[in-house]
Amino acid sequence: MAIKKTKPFCVDSFNFSPGKKIAGKYQIVSMLGSGWEGEVYKVSEIDTGIERAAKLFFPQRNRNDRTCRSYALKLHRLSHCSILIQYHTKEIITFQKNPVTVLISEYVDGIPLHQFLRKLPARRLDPFQALHLLYALTEGIEEIHLSNEYHGDLHTENILVHKYGLGFSLKLLDFFNSSTGKRENMKYDICGLIQIFHECMGGARYYSKLPPVVKDICSGLKHSLILKKFRTVSHLREHLETLEWMAT
Repeated sequence: MAIKKTKPFCVDSFNFSPGKKIAGKYQIVSMLGSGWEGEVYKVSEIDTGIERAAKLFFPQRNRNDRTCRSYALKLHRLSHCSILIQYHTKEIITFQKNPVTVLISEYVDGIPLHQFLRKLPARRLDPFQALHLLYALTEGIEEIHLSNEYHGDLHTENILVHKYGLGFSLKLLDFFNSSTGKRENMKYDICGLIQIFHECMGGARYYSKLPPVVKDICSGLKHSLILKKFRTVSHLREHLETLEWMAT
């Protein structure tokens, strides 16, 4: 007799409304975002009123809890990295009679970089501001790389602008765990930093008008040229610290 295979439980959206309680400890405040792995909500701890972030993993993206476990362990190992959110605990809730894993972490008030750029009068940063942003990102990624880890998924939607003034205070969201070696993923992070730098100044539309020192960093977004110039993220950080800037 053929064995009937059980179809795995799949979720496309939890669609939780403000006020809903989860894990008997937290109350949904608002949805912060969604991605391939799941959804992130701002929650309030019922007993204390302290705000947290709750990442709910889609079961089909978290088989045997592997994705959540890897994510939590990586955050724990990198808890000294100031650009990363702080992991707190893991909870299990029931959704449609099935278990769903929830990762509770630090909540940081801020705005995703892509939304931050849209709110600017020119919808982009001028080159000098973009250099400050790149430097803040580079310092944060350097901490991760020096711990023999990588981010692997840098883009403007998972960078949170926490403060903005003389410089940038940033937080990174999410990670991407790849079967590719760490060294290759570190190279990918470096190219991702330059891509974000380029994008924050308006991208290809404004590239021809950028100062030579900025074009020198961007290297036409050619990965081979970028990696030849900046073999590690520390080389990029050192380059930015010794950059001679002349306003035009």
